[in-house]
Amino acid sequence: MPRRSDTDNIRIIPKHIGIIMDGNRRWAKKRGLPVGAGHLAGAETFQRIVRYCEKSGVSALTVFAFSTENWSRQKEEVDSIMDILRRYLNDAFGFKDDNIKITFIGERDRLDTDIIKLMDEIEETSKDRTGLRLNIAVNYGGRQEIIRASKIIAKSILKKEAIIEEIDEDYFNGLMYTKESPPLDIVLRSGGEQRISNFMLWQCAYSEFVSLDKLWPDFSDKDMEDAINIYSRRSRRYGGV
Repeated sequence: MPRRSDTDNIRIIPKHIGIIMDGNRRWAKKRGLPVGAGHLAGAETFQRIVRYCEKSGVSALTVFAFSTENWSRQKEEVDSIMDILRRYLNDAFGFKDDNIKITFIGERDRLDTDIIKLMDEIEETSKDRTGLRLNIAVNYGGRQEIIRASKIIAKSILKKEAIIEEIDEDYFNGLMYTKESPPLDIVLRSGGEQRISNFMLWQCAYSEFVSLDKLWPDFSDKDMEDAINIYSRRSRRYGGV
């Protein structure tokens, strides 16, 4: 990809955006509302931003919905998040009439069977769609994903299905949940925090990072546009000059 400068007038749309949707709890607390109200408002923002990305020509969008660490939160909050997830899964996130292919990434072993069944149904129903690829990370952790891939490689070598010499970046990348998505161009975090929070550790090696102060439920199409404009002005060297 050519280098860019602040004088460039060309707006470059990233092919793959990752979003850490942060600030739901703080949004609710500021308004004296229960935490669940913040997560519900955040889910509505998620739907709007997905459609914005689809219309903008983004190829893939990966959103951090629920991490492996989120199980440590209060049971009431976890239950609220899962109930909201069920509601949106039953409605296929409102994307039944959209050309959006939905994939869920992460481990499903701790999820309730009805949630897993709904995920399977949505993936099957949307598998042939050709528009935006939407990856929804549920019970996901970047370290967990790398460990999972490492175990698959180790088993393949033990079974003599692979040899050490052929294990390279392309091989490893083919074991990532996002293997069918383009390389991750940008990681966007709402809520003003600067942490990556165990999100797509392998994929973000050369991603641009953008943090905006807006809490996720307040996130607007304009904020998304601003983030893409920031990315578009960056000069990506990939370790070169």
